[in-house]
Amino acid sequence: MVTATQVRMANDIAAQFAYLEHDKAVAGIAAHLTSFWDPRMRSQLREHVASGGEGLDALVIDAVALLT
Repeated sequence: MVTATQVRMANDIAAQFAYLEHDKAVAGIAAHLTSFWDPRMRSQLREHVASGGEGLDALVIDAVALLT
């Protein structure tokens, strides 16, 4: 289960990349999540997106699709 803190953190990351064009922003967010979030947190984020992604920035939702 994703916590409110994880949603806030993911949205904060998205805000840092929001100035870029969409595809570059999404790739940057995905790279950041891969580099700095542990696999468990990424898995929880994927599950949250699969259940609707409540509260997440659209860039984060798109970035999650790139996570492995």
